Amino acid sequence: MKKIEIIIRPGMLERVRNELAALEIHGMNYTDIRGYGRQHGHTEVYRGSVVTVDYLPKVKIELVVNDDMVEKIINAVVATARTGKVGDGKIFVSDVLDAIRIRTGERGSEAI
Repeated sequence: MKKIEIIIRPGMLERVRNELAALEIHGMNYTDIRGYGRQHGHTEVYRGSVVTVDYLPKVKIELVVNDDMVEKIINAVVATARTGKVGDGKIFVSDVLDAIRIRTGERGSEAI
């Protein structure tokens, strides 16, 4: 099993969710986060004053899937969320040692 963490622009959340649903991925969590990468924020004018916005809004999607789904998910997310501009996001993949469904006690692949 693998845990996939996807960090994308907030406006891409529904598009990515729909793509994941098309791949029959029905369980995921998302969190509104703030951060920056290479774009290092930007400046805005607010009520006549220049304000530096260091942390930009992003969305972090987390899902745990079987190993055979990882490449399909990565390809779908990249194709859907890519604009070609700095700030499109990142995908992180890590190993999951075990998963337990609390309600039934199922473990491993059956729990996800």
